[in-house]
Amino acid sequence: MDKQKQQEYQKMVERASPNSPIFADCLRAFLVGGIICTIGQCIMNFCLSMGADMENASTYTSVILVVAASILTGLGWYGKLGKFAGAGSIVPITGFSNSVTSPAVEFKKEGYVLGVGAKIFLIAGPVILYGVISSMLVGIVYYFVR
Repeated sequence: MDKQKQQEYQKMVERASPNSPIFADCLRAFLVGGIICTIGQCIMNFCLSMGADMENASTYTSVILVVAASILTGLGWYGKLGKFAGAGSIVPITGFSNSVTSPAVEFKKEGYVLGVGAKIFLIAGPVILYGVISSMLVGIVYYFVR
């Protein structure tokens, strides 16, 4: 009897779940991610043409992309972009900026200390934590291997 209920439930789930247009989703993600990266490259090329060295041009590009993604998140436009592009909108630097800004905007009504201050790294915190831990482990392995 249990197997019959599981099979019925599985059939109900299959009927209720819409088919995902995988090719169209991948194409939108590829195009939007590519456009974001192209914008970043254009910013870097502009900075280089204005006389900045590669290190400063990279820094300027990162700062501009982070600020732009934060502003778009605050305006509610980055969320719409994410719904359209899926994974294409989480290009590392803009996606990270969005993940830090979103909780800050969402919890602003709870106050700046208990809302924004306490919740700003709600999503990005684990990414930072595991990034630091994994880089430490790689550094330790590199130290002993070389």
